[in-house]
Amino acid sequence: MTRRVDLNVDLGEDRARWESGEDVWLLGLVTSANVCCGAYAGDDDLIRATCEAAVAHDVAIGAQVGYRDREGFGRREVDLAPRDLVDEVRHQLDHLAELADAAGGVVTYLKPHGALYHRIARDPHQAEAVVEALLADGNPLPLVGMPGSIALEMAEDAGIRVVHEGFADRAYTAEGGLVPRDQPGAVLTDPDEAARQALSLAESVDSLCVHSDSPEAEALLRRVREVLAAHDVAIEAFG
Repeated sequence: MTRRVDLNVDLGEDRARWESGEDVWLLGLVTSANVCCGAYAGDDDLIRATCEAAVAHDVAIGAQVGYRDREGFGRREVDLAPRDLVDEVRHQLDHLAELADAAGGVVTYLKPHGALYHRIARDPHQAEAVVEALLADGNPLPLVGMPGSIALEMAEDAGIRVVHEGFADRAYTAEGGLVPRDQPGAVLTDPDEAARQALSLAESVDSLCVHSDSPEAEALLRRVREVLAAHDVAIEAFG
C-alpha cells in the first residue's frame, strides 16, 4: 500500500515575504497551509490574502493558533489560566474561520504554533484547554501535534481526530524532541539533509512541516517532494 503524507507550511505571518511572492511559491509545493490567526503575527489583510491564495492552489487551510505575543513571535511561553486559553483559542479559530469563509475557503484543522505547540505536549492543563476549545464545536476539527503529545492523547480520548506531525527542517534530540532554536544546528538548511529526515519521518507521521521562515524554505520543500516521490510516498492533504 502506498504511503501517503501531508506536507504543510506556516503562512500568513510576514508581509514582506508575502509581497516578495515567497509565500505564494510555497503554496505551490504543499498540501496544507497553517494560517496564522493574527495573535503572534500577521494582520487581517494578510490572512485573508493567504486564504484566497490557498483556495486558488487547492491547499487545505488550518488554523495556527498561538500565544498573543507579537514581540516574541509566539515562541515564548505565556502562563494563561485554562479558561482564558480556551477563550483565546476559540477567538482565534473563529476569527480565521470568518476570514477563510470570505475567501471562499474553510478551516479544516487546528495546529498550535511555537511555544503553545510545545507547552501542550507536556502540560496537561493547557493541553486540556486546547482540547476543550475544539470540543466547543459539535464537529471538532482535527488537532495537529508531535507524536507523544499529551494534547494528542487527550484529543484522541475525546474522539477528536489527531494528526501526528514531523519536521523536515528542524533537528531532533535523542529523546525525540526538537533541538531548541537557540542551539547550533537547530534548523536544517541543507535540502538533502531535510529530505532524508522527511523520508525517515514519513514512516511514522501523517504530516511533515517546513517553516516558511527557514532559510531556503522553497529549496527544502522542492527537494523533500523529489525524494518522497522517488520513494513512492504520495503527498496529499490528510483531510
